[in-house]
Amino acid sequence: MSVLADVSREAARRFPSRVALVHEARALTYAQLDALADETAAGLARRGLRGGDVVALALPASAEYVVAYVALARLGAVVSGISPRSPAPERATLLAQLAPDVAVATDDLTDGIPGGVDVVRVSVSDDVAGILRDVRLDGAEPPGSPNDPDASETVVFTSGTTGIPKGAVFDGRRIAAITAMDTGGAWGAGRPQLVATGLSHVGFMTKLAGHLQAGSTMHVLTRWRAADALRVIARERMPYIGGVAAQVSLLLSVPDFDRYDLRAVQGLIIGAGPSPAALVREARARFHAPYSIRYSSTESGGLGTMTAFDAPDHEVLETVGRPRPGTELEIRDRETGAVLGTGEVGQICLRSPAVMTGYWRNPDATAAALDADGWLRTGDLGCIREDGCLRITGRVADMYIRGGYNVYPQEVEAVLLEHPAVANVVVVARPSDVMGEIGVAVVVPRADAPEPSLDDLRAFAAPRLAAYKLPEALRVVDALPLTGMDKVDRRALAARERERE
Repeated sequence: MSVLADVSREAARRFPSRVALVHEARALTYAQLDALADETAAGLARRGLRGGDVVALALPASAEYVVAYVALARLGAVVSGISPRSPAPERATLLAQLAPDVAVATDDLTDGIPGGVDVVRVSVSDDVAGILRDVRLDGAEPPGSPNDPDASETVVFTSGTTGIPKGAVFDGRRIAAITAMDTGGAWGAGRPQLVATGLSHVGFMTKLAGHLQAGSTMHVLTRWRAADALRVIARERMPYIGGVAAQVSLLLSVPDFDRYDLRAVQGLIIGAGPSPAALVREARARFHAPYSIRYSSTESGGLGTMTAFDAPDHEVLETVGRPRPGTELEIRDRETGAVLGTGEVGQICLRSPAVMTGYWRNPDATAAALDADGWLRTGDLGCIREDGCLRITGRVADMYIRGGYNVYPQEVEAVLLEHPAVANVVVVARPSDVMGEIGVAVVVPRADAPEPSLDDLRAFAAPRLAAYKLPEALRVVDALPLTGMDKVDRRALAARERERE
């Protein structure tokens, strides 16, 4: 069986009566999760699903998603989550890349599933007994599956530098390494935690085994909203808050923030990349807790560098800390690949047992991202300071991060260029105190059409792009600046937006 299958089984043996998962009004103990996963796996096996089959989970954040994931792990399937936030065209792109044998989906998320794929339709129930009722075989046990650490276990999608999605692949060895690095090999620390990422995100798909090994009680929101999240954090007396910088900003913006009892909070663990210094200061003061910054990527398995809770201000406010134990860090020249010295800016490269095996069915992209020695070229630029901390200075590509999600301008531009009032457009990032960065559409309008408004552009693009990819500011210009090679000068546009901040 897979790592997740083994860990979930052992966790049920160790903590049978402990609550493993809470979603809406439903709470599942570890024993219930174990039994439901077995019955679901048996039902899927009866439908012909076998180890090695590729399965897409097109489900909302729910107990159904978690049970299905554990069940598929017990069958030895290769599982990939498809974000429910993706519009149908985007979902179709992901599924075309994945080419699954089976899709487990709710009715509202079946658009975009290719013909010929076996679709297992499920619904989200109001009670525990109804979870995947139409799939499960009551009291049945699933067939066994081989224990092959080199077998792929999950594919986690991330966008490529051209905006085309790529799937980062993690086999049993990687999942085992991520679990060990997250838990230190210990069982049963057992504390409540709010699942801050989407369930299809690397922060859940590669780390669920670690949550179960720790004996955590995971609280899942169908959709993360700041007021709801703050209510759960206070009610459950959660010691640690996870997420990205944008979520912290939104939590602090809840109008009655100061009325919540947050005395149980012992720390904030905030990933994806740097947090604005002003946000770190405000969060520490208002939560009365230390703040740890984590830098990683989907391809690195969600592990990279971190600042310690007791790090001095010159580290936590200016850097993303030092490599986590088991992780190696180098800064390399973008052209030659030579390792650079302290203070020199180049491409950030990481190596650890958690780094993906490669991109799903994409050897060219894999070769571009991973070298022969297992080093991951992150595409980010930075330098290692004298104190050993990593400072991020920019990105090789034009990608920006809005609220913890990668946005690639070319993908957005391709959609906006189809608007009848747009002659040309470039999307650049502008710093944001709340979201980290937001997209600015710099538009050259057509002479024969009314000038488009920001609302026009967002409404036009919304059916084809996830909400976080839509531009949040508009700049109308007569012409785009060009370089000496007659290419659009993106750096000049980005610099202008930074000046307008």
